[in-house]
Amino acid sequence: MTPQQIAIVKQSWQLFQGINPVLVGDVFYSKVFLTDPSLKSMFHIPRDQQSRKIIEMLNVIVGRLDRLDELNEDIRQMAIRHKGYGVKNEHYQTIGNALLWTLEQGLGKDWNDSTENAWSECFRNISTAMMTASG
Repeated sequence: MTPQQIAIVKQSWQLFQGINPVLVGDVFYSKVFLTDPSLKSMFHIPRDQQSRKIIEMLNVIVGRLDRLDELNEDIRQMAIRHKGYGVKNEHYQTIGNALLWTLEQGLGKDWNDSTENAWSECFRNISTAMMTASG
């Protein structure tokens, strides 16, 4: 990611954090399950807890975007956990699309092509690292 993309992701995430995490998670997971209902079986904890987990994970990732080397072990562990849940490489596309759609809905007028490109690159980097780490 370029320094400009990192700055855009960080700035837009700061704006996005004003939204209730349970609402964010509800919108995100609704989009995921609407797109691919088979993914619903991978989630075994209440949605509000799952919502908080994804926000926490994104907080860590966004907070370290300018120091991605510090994320390597976190990404590796997350990839192994997700593989254990049954996540396959093809699921990352669904998750990425749902994430971008959720961010777009939440940011409204603050969402633009630059924001979309920055978040797309961010997700592409993280998901590629996770797919590599999970074998």
